[in-house]
Parts: sequence; C-alpha cells; structure tokens
Amino acid sequence: MKNKPDDRRDNVDKIQHNISNTIENFHLTQEAIEKTDDGKMKKALEEKNDRREDAINGMKSEMRDESIDKRNGYR
Repeated sequence: MKNKPDDRRDNVDKIQHNISNTIENFHLTQEAIEKTDDGKMKKALEEKNDRREDAINGMKSEMRDESIDKRNGYR
C-alpha cells in the first residue's frame, strides 16, 4: 500500500472554512445564552464559547503559518 504525499496546497482554505464555521457556531451559541434562563445551561454554553475563542485564535495562528509556508513554496 502506497502512502499519499502530503498535499498542503489547500490548508489555508480549509482552516479559513473551519474558522468561519466556528465563528458562526459562536454567534448561535451567544443567541442561545441570551434566550435561556437555565443558569447551568448558560454556564455550559459560555464555557463552550470560551473554548471556541481559544480554538479560533489557534486556527488563525496556524493559518498565518500555513500562508507563510505557501508563499515560500513549502520549503
């Protein structure tokens, strides 16, 4: 069985797609937080959004790195 070569040409696009999806989920969760009266649920949703913010920052950093690598021809 032959392994596929590492193809990173579309990594920036994939990361951007993931960032967009995560931001959309963040906003949807913010709406849910505003609508709920359940304190326990509100806390769980806020914690989830905190993790999303961390993930978004990490993905943005990864996207910058991938953009630099792409510009440099993945050397």
